[in-house]
Amino acid sequence: MLSGKLVRLRPLEPSDAESLYRWNSDPDIGRWMVNSHPLSLAQFRKRCEERKENSYDNVVLGIETLAEGKFIGIIDLRDAEPEIGNADLDLYIGEKDHWGKGYATDAMRVMCAYGFNSMRLHLISLRVVAENEAARHVYRKVGFHEDGRHREAFRGDDGKRYDMILMSLINGELT
Repeated sequence: MLSGKLVRLRPLEPSDAESLYRWNSDPDIGRWMVNSHPLSLAQFRKRCEERKENSYDNVVLGIETLAEGKFIGIIDLRDAEPEIGNADLDLYIGEKDHWGKGYATDAMRVMCAYGFNSMRLHLISLRVVAENEAARHVYRKVGFHEDGRHREAFRGDDGKRYDMILMSLINGELT
């Protein structure tokens, strides 16, 4: 397990399916995420039970609070390429009562440190909807830089098109 000041990152368990189902059914939580078609709780359980084990190219971890051990979100490094040392990062906090309290920032720091130190990555990148200022603030806080913009690359549930911001963090820039 990987720990920071506020969170512990741990592999996902089949018992996490209920929380994942609830989070993915909440429009506030999923507003800026690309989601698959709606799934039933049984399908979420099956997905959790059949999840491939973590490997270099895809590390998916649950975010737990250190104080209570409560499962509050997910973070992953995916599409890692050992030949060039790059990976993409995704994060979301599903428990809304934990938003804005530093958990996402701490999880980002822990996961990026793991990527740079244990996986020997050189660059971690992510994409974020331009209007998602709360997420962009977290990413900038840990050292990510805005590299570019993909115009109208995200389609929201409201049918409106939004720009996506490409951000990256190079080994040595983590704050």
